[in-house]
Amino acid sequence: MNEYNKYIRFDWAAKRMLRDKANFGVLEGLITVLLNEEVKIVEILESEGNQDYEYDKFNRVDIKAKNSKGEIIIVEIQLTRELYYLERILYGVAKAITEHINLGDKYDKVKKIYSISILYFDLGQGSDFLYHGQVVFTGVHTKDTLRISSKDNDIIQMKAPEGIFPEYFIIRVNEFNKVATTPLEEWVDYLKSGNINDNTKAPGLGEARKKLQYLAMNKSERVAYDKHIDAIMVQNDVLDTAKMEGRAEGRAEGRAEGRAEGIAEGRAEGRAEGILEEKKATALKMKEMGIPVGTICQITGLPENEVNKL
Repeated sequence: MNEYNKYIRFDWAAKRMLRDKANFGVLEGLITVLLNEEVKIVEILESEGNQDYEYDKFNRVDIKAKNSKGEIIIVEIQLTRELYYLERILYGVAKAITEHINLGDKYDKVKKIYSISILYFDLGQGSDFLYHGQVVFTGVHTKDTLRISSKDNDIIQMKAPEGIFPEYFIIRVNEFNKVATTPLEEWVDYLKSGNINDNTKAPGLGEARKKLQYLAMNKSERVAYDKHIDAIMVQNDVLDTAKMEGRAEGRAEGRAEGRAEGIAEGRAEGRAEGILEEKKATALKMKEMGIPVGTICQITGLPENEVNKL
């Protein structure tokens, strides 16, 4: 990719550019291809990800927006592994629901929430790059789906629970390994590699080609962006190296223990100790990079006292 066809990573754009109303079209495009309906953003709402942190390269980035229907859309970009990730997005959705209803309001004021997670780490097991979850009530015996009465614009009508309850989209960026032929695939290709086809017709990517060009940034912005990319590369290298070292030590210790006390027991202990050593090696390298202890604990799962000992 030459400098004239180089586009800014989506996580950087989400932190600094996509909150500008002039650039809403980029974000609207991503949400449109996911929901399979045209989406118009009315405003960007206050969220934790609106704030800048000294170590923001290790923090998640999130945008909370309101669409033309009054629904809330949370777009979250996560660069590093986080324990209890599903629990956290559930908490985030619940918090958004309660933040956008006033005390004393009727329950018809509860807003539908769409949660979109763009993950740059491996979450669980699964072969797809996109997962979608929503609440559907199914008859235990009849297998039919429940529909309920609801009042909308003073008219009583039937509404499905999935039209009310939150919906979740999880994009596992690293699992995308194909030639992009659909608008959705073009978007995931951009999220992963920064590629945008010159003749793209995918909603939002045309705007991205115009507004997220690397050379469109001034010199100071390019320097900050380049440092951000370098930091991500170093971080990924640290994590990958620690994993390889942990696996190697685990295998070595497993073989030694296996000879002394039995192959099965040695392998089990070797794997366990290897995993622990992997975490410690990762934590030590992150401490050397000046990353806060709290962030290290969050990423590695080690308790604070263990990290402080390193």
